[in-house]
Amino acid sequence: MPEQHKQRLQTYWRLARSYIMQLRDVRFAGQVLFVVVVLLVSWSGVKAIDANFSLQKQIAALQQQNDLQQLENSNLQLQNTYYNSNQYLELSARQNFGLAQPGEKELLVPQTVAMSYIAPTPKASQQARAGKLPFYQRNWQAWADFFLHRQGN
Repeated sequence: MPEQHKQRLQTYWRLARSYIMQLRDVRFAGQVLFVVVVLLVSWSGVKAIDANFSLQKQIAALQQQNDLQQLENSNLQLQNTYYNSNQYLELSARQNFGLAQPGEKELLVPQTVAMSYIAPTPKASQQARAGKLPFYQRNWQAWADFFLHRQGN
């Protein structure tokens, strides 16, 4: 065994020595240097492209946040405009203080009476039934609704 290792080492040493001797040739050394330079330039180019890509993703995310914030700001401006309008002031006075315009009569209806004339919605009854079903049946029902394009669950 040690003899085989010794022979392998000698073979590798001869190979390495032959490569080193080839470097004495100016043409071969120039080719090796050219390949090394090309690899280094390619690597730096790949790193620059990767850096640009990550920066572009950050810019896009920040731009989306900026657009969202601008939409929220414009929404708040519209709300402020509405809250300062006479229409809102009149509605608020009617709801909060029970005020009415001259000539109007205000009727107060108890909630129980008002709700007795409202029919229950189908969604409420479906949700009430669905709440009583076991989980696995609700899951199957949800899948069936999804595949049959039913709305509301």
